[in-house]
Amino acid sequence: MPRLQSAMEHRKPFGKRFHPKLQSAMEYLMTYGWAILVIAVVLGVLYSLGIFSPSNFAPKAQPGSCQVFRPNGPGTSYDINLEGTCSGELPQYVGYFNGQSSTINLGHSSLLSPINAQTITAWVEYQPSACSTSTSCIVVGLTGFHNFIAVGNSRVDTYWTTSNVPAGYNYAVTVSGVSSSIFGFMAMTYNSSSGNAALYFDGVQVGSYNFGGTITVPGTNLVSISGREGGTDLLFNGLISNVQIYNTSLTANEINSIYNEGIGGAPVSLQNLVAWYPLNGNANDYSGNNNNGVPSNVIFTATWQSEYTLP
Repeated sequence: MPRLQSAMEHRKPFGKRFHPKLQSAMEYLMTYGWAILVIAVVLGVLYSLGIFSPSNFAPKAQPGSCQVFRPNGPGTSYDINLEGTCSGELPQYVGYFNGQSSTINLGHSSLLSPINAQTITAWVEYQPSACSTSTSCIVVGLTGFHNFIAVGNSRVDTYWTTSNVPAGYNYAVTVSGVSSSIFGFMAMTYNSSSGNAALYFDGVQVGSYNFGGTITVPGTNLVSISGREGGTDLLFNGLISNVQIYNTSLTANEINSIYNEGIGGAPVSLQNLVAWYPLNGNANDYSGNNNNGVPSNVIFTATWQSEYTLP
């Protein structure tokens, strides 16, 4: 039976034979599969750490790249304007405070002793382990306990001392549940005509108190970023950027506008701007009023972007 014998001689061997290209691809995966898996895991970890965040690749503003120009000198408000690159570029540096010895002395308390109104804003990322539920760490404020903006364990506080209460008695507005793992935008406002003080977080009002009186500030006290001048308690532990101080009570829309500009945003209401500390590499005042700060043990770090998310 020649035909049957020929068919048996040419039958396919037992088992399925893959297409040559498919077989080559499988051999490639078997050889390099572990390397591909390791690379995928590494990329996943880097992504989770924010290494591939768009903010890491955005152009960074150099120190002093945006500032207020006052042609008639410090303290004047006529014909003032912003100069430089002021379109909200991320700063190259932010201030790192170690919670033990880092402060910036801003000089006399006239910065924070307005008769009629006041606003303070700042971008903050802090370590709650250094600021307990009972003791706040000062972000911006006066020496002693006449502080204005502070942070505690997963919360934000703002304090005032008023003329119509016993000396040393403080009012506070506290907001709980604030995340410490990311930069947050904090602001407080005060208006003596209404007696109202308000606390904002990430552009939204989260607390208020009506005094019916005027805030009093001891004239001999100094203003500082982080803690109390000459003291080692209540010192801030974490990152601070873009501190702005005004002699007016900004509106809710203006506060929200500053927040939406992001951590590199320029001030609003330049006529009412008293001091501006971007903390982008130094403690200089870029409001044009020459209220330069004096830093002590502050590190201006360039490794901060992983904790920041664009508004």
